[in-house]
Amino acid sequence: MVLHAEPTKAQDETSTPGRKHRIYPWIVLALCFGLLLSDYMSRQVLSSVFPILKAEWDLSDSHLASLSSVVALMVGLLTFPLSILADRWGRVKSLILMAVLWSIATLLCAIAQSYEQMLGARFLVGVGEAAYGSVGIAVVLSVFAPRVHAALAGAFMAGGSFGSVIGVAIGGFIAVQFSWRWSFAVMAIFGLILVALFRALVTEKRLAKYAVEGPPAAIGDADSVSSYRAPLSSLFTNPAVMWTYVGSGLQMFTAAVLLSWMPSFFNRYYGLGPDKAGAVASVFVLLVGSGMVVCGFITDRVSRNNPATKWTSATAYCLIALTCLGVGFSLGNGPVQLILIGIGAFFSAGSCGPAAAMVANLTHTSIRASAMGTLTVANNLLGLALGPFVIGVLADHLGLLDALRIAPLFYIPAAAAMLLGRRAFPAGLRKLQELRPADAAAGIEGK
Repeated sequence: MVLHAEPTKAQDETSTPGRKHRIYPWIVLALCFGLLLSDYMSRQVLSSVFPILKAEWDLSDSHLASLSSVVALMVGLLTFPLSILADRWGRVKSLILMAVLWSIATLLCAIAQSYEQMLGARFLVGVGEAAYGSVGIAVVLSVFAPRVHAALAGAFMAGGSFGSVIGVAIGGFIAVQFSWRWSFAVMAIFGLILVALFRALVTEKRLAKYAVEGPPAAIGDADSVSSYRAPLSSLFTNPAVMWTYVGSGLQMFTAAVLLSWMPSFFNRYYGLGPDKAGAVASVFVLLVGSGMVVCGFITDRVSRNNPATKWTSATAYCLIALTCLGVGFSLGNGPVQLILIGIGAFFSAGSCGPAAAMVANLTHTSIRASAMGTLTVANNLLGLALGPFVIGVLADHLGLLDALRIAPLFYIPAAAAMLLGRRAFPAGLRKLQELRPADAAAGIEGK
């Protein structure tokens, strides 16, 4: 499928037409996606050096888990306010500041001399990465036609898993060949190089010049007919949306566990060195990202005539992951175990795309970005931050393998929340329609 950024008539008259106009959106996409990779490489490189840090600093599994979860915790707490601040202060300036902060913080990880110093540096990594996902995708979508936004958003979300793959694989290799400190240093240098390129090529003025905007009829969004802005409180009064927040966050719990603990799993139970454990674990992380893309595509296909089917597919993905991962971690070492864990990993975050679509479909256009930020908060607080930490604490008491056997059980409440969301879908539609009279009134007043 070929994606094209579509200029409006006004833009054609004021900007350079032809090839240059078609190329620039792709430059923006490439740089934003590159920074997204840097974001997750800096975040997940830690997992590849867990075995080394555990031995060198005599850390418990809960200590290791806290180094991972503190990043997601900061993302969960700061995404919403920083996204609002970026809209007011300027998205480009905000992205540059974020990337510089997480890159320098990653460099501080490389020179940390103790657990406490590493924890402080990881805290700053989380602050820097907090709002990149929501602000970065907003920048990308601004220069592409609305008809390809769904595909771009899905690929952008999956990019986190691909960045995790690179961070784990390369980080483990560098740690063995040189030292774990160079694993962090390389990620930091990569991020700073991308920041320099982004600063040189992307500006608010250029984004405005190439922005793709059009009348509501062309966009096909009925909510855009007026300047009406729905109240932020409506993000939390729609029952179907609320259940989707909960279900999406809980289904990320086990996916986050796989991202953080698979290198240690292969190191401890398959006897692989940190470099080989990271390389093998990266295959499973890649399955997580690939599953997000494929499951989103499948959901779009099966729910074409019935939007409520999105909840059904999300529930199905949770149950498949529950079964495969639960059985897989209960088996002994061998190909069957790896195949089941691989299938479970593929579906482990499959509900992300359907959840984002459901939230978008049931929130007013004027606050849809805020809704995506709220969903990100739920994913981080209930999943990405909570999962690795809880399993780390359990691992200290039960052992890592027994803790990993417990992790898939969180798909049970996740599936239940998705089913409740489906049941609340008619009420959710009515809540959305209640905003339309005010919307229409604002449109009339505007005229």
